[in-house]
Amino acid sequence: MTATPYPAPNIHHRIEEWLNSATHGLGAILSVIGTAALIVGASQSGDAWKIVSFSIFGASLILLYLASALYHGARRPELKRAFKTLDHCAIFLLIAGTYTPFLLVNMRGTVGWTLFAVIWSLAITGVVLKVIFKNRFKLARVGIYVAMGWLITFASSDLVANLSETALNLTIAGGIVYTAGVAFYLADRIPYMHAIWHLFVIGGSACHFSAIYYGVLPHVA
Repeated sequence: MTATPYPAPNIHHRIEEWLNSATHGLGAILSVIGTAALIVGASQSGDAWKIVSFSIFGASLILLYLASALYHGARRPELKRAFKTLDHCAIFLLIAGTYTPFLLVNMRGTVGWTLFAVIWSLAITGVVLKVIFKNRFKLARVGIYVAMGWLITFASSDLVANLSETALNLTIAGGIVYTAGVAFYLADRIPYMHAIWHLFVIGGSACHFSAIYYGVLPHVA
């Protein structure tokens, strides 16, 4: 048999899954800390819209990282299948959850509510697609992920008018980081590409958390 540069399949798989679980386990911990900081700040301002929208964003962020960590860490096949479905569904929820603070605080109005309805409709569609068709139509689901991520371009003028330059740049940076990571997600059959995708997800989340912290939390309607 020809020698391979990788460890034996079972060892390689365990190492890779450990890395996948560890990276997003860290993401879950950071998400809890970040969510607490946002909600405390919102509570001090007394703004109910901020409290609600930050709670939605935080819940979606924690759910994604927790589901991913559990999926990659699970050994029992039935648990792994269940957590995999939850993990993929959580991506749709996180994208919609990330939009929510911007739409309900900075852009609240006709445009904001319209985008809110569209983005959550797409998220629900994506979840239903995943739950019903399981692992089929992977490219279609990735297409929905990316389309949801860049939907804001249809209201870019409203976003620019209601967000500081720093927060705007962080928002754009997050979108770029997430989108760049999709290439690694699609190549996850190559060893360790999925772990790299996880790092891109954490990077994108960090950018968007910072945009919300510096651009939405201090916003005065």
